[in-house]
Amino acid sequence: MSDAGHIIGEAECAMNVLPDNATARTWLGFILMCLGMFMAILDIQVVATSLPAIQEALDISRDAMSWIQTAYLIAEIIAIPLTGWLTRVLTLRWLFVAAISLFTAASIGCAFSDNFATLITCRVVQGFAGGALIPAVFSAVFLLFPLRLHPAATTLAGIVAVLAPTVGPVVGGWITETWSWHWLFLINVAPGLVAAAATPFLLPQDKINLAEFKNIDRLSLLLMAVALAALEIGLKQAPQDGWSAPRPLALFAASLVSGWIFARRTIKAAHPVVELTTLRARAFAVGCALSFCLGVGLFGSVYLMPVFLAYVRRHDAFEIGTIMLVTGVAQLLTAPIAGFFESRLDPRKLSAFGFALFAIGLGLSFFQSRLADFDEMFLPQVLRGIAIMFCLLPPTRLALGALTPPQVPDASGLFNLMRNLGGAIGIAVIDTILYGRTIGHGEALRDRLIAGDVSAARAIGLDVQLFLHPPPDVTQAAIESYVRPMVERAAFAMSVNEAWALLSAVALIALLLVWFVGKSANEPS
Repeated sequence: MSDAGHIIGEAECAMNVLPDNATARTWLGFILMCLGMFMAILDIQVVATSLPAIQEALDISRDAMSWIQTAYLIAEIIAIPLTGWLTRVLTLRWLFVAAISLFTAASIGCAFSDNFATLITCRVVQGFAGGALIPAVFSAVFLLFPLRLHPAATTLAGIVAVLAPTVGPVVGGWITETWSWHWLFLINVAPGLVAAAATPFLLPQDKINLAEFKNIDRLSLLLMAVALAALEIGLKQAPQDGWSAPRPLALFAASLVSGWIFARRTIKAAHPVVELTTLRARAFAVGCALSFCLGVGLFGSVYLMPVFLAYVRRHDAFEIGTIMLVTGVAQLLTAPIAGFFESRLDPRKLSAFGFALFAIGLGLSFFQSRLADFDEMFLPQVLRGIAIMFCLLPPTRLALGALTPPQVPDASGLFNLMRNLGGAIGIAVIDTILYGRTIGHGEALRDRLIAGDVSAARAIGLDVQLFLHPPPDVTQAAIESYVRPMVERAAFAMSVNEAWALLSAVALIALLLVWFVGKSANEPS
């Protein structure tokens, strides 16, 4: 039987235990769950815009400041694969209530932190709770709704998942300029309280299974946490220290060894922390690979644009967010179209279309000049915004749509984990390009300027006449002081363009993967 046949057969089996219909209460509960996921994803972006203000208010050293974000991300990436086990223990309803309540309480703690240690502690709690919210929503799509409503529910969850990183900079910039940094956390309180109070009466009332607590493999849980935390910290340090430096190598080795032992124990365990055997299903494994590639492109592009616009174009946070809204608008307008086709066409063909368009949108940014602004960035953003919906919705159905309801919570955790890992690895590689290549580009530009290359003067934005005929009363030191920032920004812009090329290449790899799987699925097994 072909892989497509397996998908259809498994889907038919799964239909027998899916709900027959979805009431207004179910939809309202699901919308509140999506709101919780939106808060969790948005939090990362809005806090990033105000790190300098937080640093000054709490007297945090420059080296330690990045841990405000890293602490959240480490806790989040550990929580995501645990969501399946937590769902079995608490049920979907009480897992969401516990996670959103904990996230809200931790947000209040962050807002009223008066020292670095308190803030980091609250960020860890906030990140763990937020990490549980994300896969819970995608599990709910396949647990709360009949098969015919999966496209609509997936579309809603997909919009929320990809819109939050896009609108984050403008929301964070506006809050930073209008209010104080405390409100970056306090904006979570009102929606969090509403969601925590309402969802117990809206979501299905399944029975809690606290006996699962006794069955958990604590050593496997510890190994998984070590593997993911070491990987996240290693990816953070490698671009700065060098990938072959002792500290990153030690962290990657710890991650590899603990991850390998975890996988061996988990596959053989009677009550695994994470159900890894689901990866044996080709459709799910391919969906996870596509989720990883989407994470590289999505988080990478959301990271690259603010970096370029802030350092090269000198825009503030609110201006950057306004420019980046183009992608969000394109996503919103495309979502109903993607949802319509997602329920009617082969998810592999739609995924191929999405990643092909994504590669083009990312590749066009490779050609942007150092003067690129709203107009030059408009078309690439539109193409990426359209593509992202087709890169998220069909792979989600491909990965999770053929699984039985008991398999979905664990599978959703792994699926979402791959997207976050893709983002973490993508950003680390981008930072490596920015740190490593900018110096070389700068030295090459300086050599060309010393040699009298007029095209180099144009490349950095230096007036050609001033370059050819410098004022006689100006010292060489003054000229170098004037030209150095122009060279650095031009060199940085060249490195940014190379990073765009990398992201486009990853999207092309995803396209080739979809093509290969589609071809093999049509061959007799």
